[in-house]
Amino acid sequence: MPTPAPLTRDFRGTVHGLSRDIMTGWLTRLKEATSNGALSAYIMISGNCVEILRCFDILPVFPEINALQLAIRKNSLPYIIKSEEIGYASDNCAYVKADVGYTLCGGVGAGGNMPKPTMIVCNFVGCNVYIKWFEHCSNMFKVPMVMLDIPFSREQSPSKEDIRYVITQLQELITACENLTGKKFDIDRLRSILRESARAERGWTRCKHLCKNRPAPFDAYFDSINMMGPINALRGTREAADFFDAAVAEYERMVADGIGVLDEERFRIVIEGPPPYPAYRSFRNLFETWRAVAVQSTYSTVGGTWEFGFQHDPDRPLESIAEQMILHNLCNRTMLQRYQQIRSYIEDWSADALVIHSIKSCRLFSAGQGDMREHFTKDLGVPTLMVESDLEDPRYYAEAQMKNRIDAFFEALQYKRIRKEKSDAQKAGS
Repeated sequence: MPTPAPLTRDFRGTVHGLSRDIMTGWLTRLKEATSNGALSAYIMISGNCVEILRCFDILPVFPEINALQLAIRKNSLPYIIKSEEIGYASDNCAYVKADVGYTLCGGVGAGGNMPKPTMIVCNFVGCNVYIKWFEHCSNMFKVPMVMLDIPFSREQSPSKEDIRYVITQLQELITACENLTGKKFDIDRLRSILRESARAERGWTRCKHLCKNRPAPFDAYFDSINMMGPINALRGTREAADFFDAAVAEYERMVADGIGVLDEERFRIVIEGPPPYPAYRSFRNLFETWRAVAVQSTYSTVGGTWEFGFQHDPDRPLESIAEQMILHNLCNRTMLQRYQQIRSYIEDWSADALVIHSIKSCRLFSAGQGDMREHFTKDLGVPTLMVESDLEDPRYYAEAQMKNRIDAFFEALQYKRIRKEKSDAQKAGS
């Protein structure tokens, strides 16, 4: 059976444009901060407490997003090589190597595109590479680092002791911010910021749940990348909350009109793992050619698993921030909790298959994915494809090999569907 023809229509709507505009504005503010002396802090995406920084008018800077931008613009390899030349191993996190190389080449500070951080906030969640990455940043920039030790998720809900442990550290961060800025902590301002966070989280949740419809109004893996920027980098701002209100309005209209993100939706899939950003467009094309739409993805929840009901609570500001850091983000969850999350996606979003994209340089995502494939294939009977490349390093992406694997997988799914339709027709006829 021949591979389907490429798409002739490329409908994306206005959400991509809105995301591009507000993220460009944020990147512009970062660029301006390199020369105007604005206070800024490095912070991680996963389980972050960005609202506290906003409470003190400290500009949050996300090195992960910078690394992502370098990769998607196909500029990451020279910086990765630069880091390897000074001793970073080939299997180190490629995000780290791209960011460090970019810094060493003058991309951070005066004359660069990112401000030199005034402080480092290492919200260690799940991945111990975070610790060493931000320790290196602290040493390079000669700025103080605040370490937040977040207990690994062990139960279905965080214990009171774990929450109290994290809150104590958040209070220490608040004191550090007071000392840095000379401002007193304003709990009412934090509540106001958290209200905007909660509004954005409700919108993001609504968007995700709209993909339960057939056809899905957007791809919850590839298109989610355009919404992860606002929910992660701009969470706590009115512009992010307004963005999600606009996204909900557009996607609800598409659902009402029966319009999907593709001209035809043949396969509904769930994707585990980050995308290969250096080959982002071509990787997406490999699935769209088969009219396969990701109705859910785990990567879109690295900042927060909002679609399972959690939202920041302005009435319990520090408690809800602690809860989000401990449990309500993918990177701090156990493998069994990740299994449960994926199974819920497959069943509740009516997916036909699971695709695992294993990341060569990311132990946090890739560890255990072989067992994950076996579990979903053999224990649950879910058709599962596992492919491998990297989220940042283009040397690990083999286009022809990737295409062969994906084409063979969907061809098998298609034959299975045809056989089932014939069998059902024969039973009905008899």
